Amino acid sequence: MTTRSRARVPLVLAVVVVVGAGLLAACSSSHVARLGPDAVGSSTTSSVSATRPSPTSGPLARFYTQRIAWGSCAEMAPDGDYPPDRSDCGRVTVPIDYNRPDGATASLAVFRLRAAKQSTGVLVTNPGGPGVSGVDYMAGTAAQFAREPVGDSLDVVGFDPRGVGRSTPAVRCRTDAQRDEVRAKDWVDTSPAGIAATEQRNAAVGQECLAAMGRDFLAHLGTSDVVDDIDVLRGALGQQQVNYLGYSYGTLIGARYAERHPTRVRAMINDGAVDPSTDPVDDIVAQNTGFQRAFDDFAADCVTQRGCALGTDPARATERYVTLVRSLIGRPASTRDPRGLSYGDAITATGQALYAPSLWKYLRDGLAELTDGRGDTMLRLADLYEGRDRSGRYDTTADAFTAIRCVDGPAITDRATLDRLDTELRRTAPFRDDGRGSGRGAADECAFWPVPPTSQPHRISAPGLATTVVVSTTDDPATPYAAGVSLARQLNARLVTFRGTQHTASFEGDQCLDGPLTRYLLDLTPPAEGLTC
Repeated sequence: MTTRSRARVPLVLAVVVVVGAGLLAACSSSHVARLGPDAVGSSTTSSVSATRPSPTSGPLARFYTQRIAWGSCAEMAPDGDYPPDRSDCGRVTVPIDYNRPDGATASLAVFRLRAAKQSTGVLVTNPGGPGVSGVDYMAGTAAQFAREPVGDSLDVVGFDPRGVGRSTPAVRCRTDAQRDEVRAKDWVDTSPAGIAATEQRNAAVGQECLAAMGRDFLAHLGTSDVVDDIDVLRGALGQQQVNYLGYSYGTLIGARYAERHPTRVRAMINDGAVDPSTDPVDDIVAQNTGFQRAFDDFAADCVTQRGCALGTDPARATERYVTLVRSLIGRPASTRDPRGLSYGDAITATGQALYAPSLWKYLRDGLAELTDGRGDTMLRLADLYEGRDRSGRYDTTADAFTAIRCVDGPAITDRATLDRLDTELRRTAPFRDDGRGSGRGAADECAFWPVPPTSQPHRISAPGLATTVVVSTTDDPATPYAAGVSLARQLNARLVTFRGTQHTASFEGDQCLDGPLTRYLLDLTPPAEGLTC
């Protein structure tokens, strides 16, 4: 379920839905869009986009030289917990198509926490996704940054990427009723007719987005354009260089910004890394393996707690779990909300809770409720992931997530590959197996997407890049530890290891980790070689 992001905000990392298996495969990258079957595995393909200059004259100059009209964040972030006397919000204008700078534009929402003392620069943050709001992230974490040494010396900035959150236009393709309808149905039929129905639904998503957003906008939603937006943001902030802190999918943005604009990076931390060179099939399998490992860790803890619905034997926890949730197929659990809890929502809720041990309690309580036929806690967890509030209104995260990842790399379209993947996912993540496997897999939305990809998987090359840092967690359920190792090698970065079962770790209170990262951001002293926390 890539996450789409970190545990502090609704998690939406990078989901590749193989509905025939009833799985949400967490990812954080975006290696899915429309190419032919031979594109799968093209992990050495060179970058599609060349380096663009930072112009002081010419048609792009008006974007780089704009100045942000800062004002109150009361309207843009009304529910945040941030110091209002140090927080400003504003907007940056970017061209939708950088090759047509005199054409249509987009407006990016920006949140700034001003340095408590003399500002020495800017730290640009991205919480992940794709599709997660950087404004919401900053509104929720600005108070923490304000207490940190980083917030003394650096302006900390978050932004909503094009198509996301409060940026305009924002991607919204499906109605709230359509979202509820899809979630209520059990997509577990792997007969030929069932696969056809699933693919018909997935194909409809692209057509709905095309009708709602237009072809030109959909074609320019990808990471390739976002990295240039960050460079425009740098110019609008009046900076020669930026410091960058990216989590999850945000590490893909960071890596590709470093590749395209290496000399404009002063310092960069990528935490919960996406490997830009990975094969999309291998990526999905690795992430599912990570979620099963996280489930096993949750189960080992749960069975020590009184009343655990998974029993007392961790070796049988997966068996007991699937028996419990498969009973929902065709028979949703009752909830105070009239929707009930579907099988798919139970799987989504479980994945949401596996992002961080702080959420395990809610999963434990939710599973205990299920033994009594009730699904309220699980439904709330699923709604958190899906971006649905208590009034029934969905945010834009899921639609933006799909639209962005579908232009960020090759789709999996080869029928034999889809069939093998379905079988492999059931093997590597048995807690997500609906028990209806037939050796057939369904193609997801990106296989039918109406615009081509703007990026390809490839190894990052960034000559002239300063020393950067990659943080990788040993049992990260969404972004495997090995992906961080690979990204550190590609960027020639300092690798920091965090031991734990969670998605991302930096600036969450662990001083073994936060202390060296803070020193790095402030005075460019890299963490010690081999640092493990």
